[in-house]
Amino acid sequence: MQPDDKPEQFVKSSYSNGQGGDCVEWDLNHVGRVRDSKDPDGPRLNFTPEAWSAFVTAVANGEFPEVF
Repeated sequence: MQPDDKPEQFVKSSYSNGQGGDCVEWDLNHVGRVRDSKDPDGPRLNFTPEAWSAFVTAVANGEFPEVF
């Protein structure tokens, strides 16, 4: 496997209100890499591209109950 030299480019959901709530950011350059927006220097979680795609699809389809 070749090392990936792309820089991280994390983005936050447009649904985030910017009030310091529970937000997950995802990396546009590394599919499946996510982090806690409250701890940007903390650990990253790395999911396979297939698992990340399945999660995003499930969210878009409303398969998770709202917890607000």
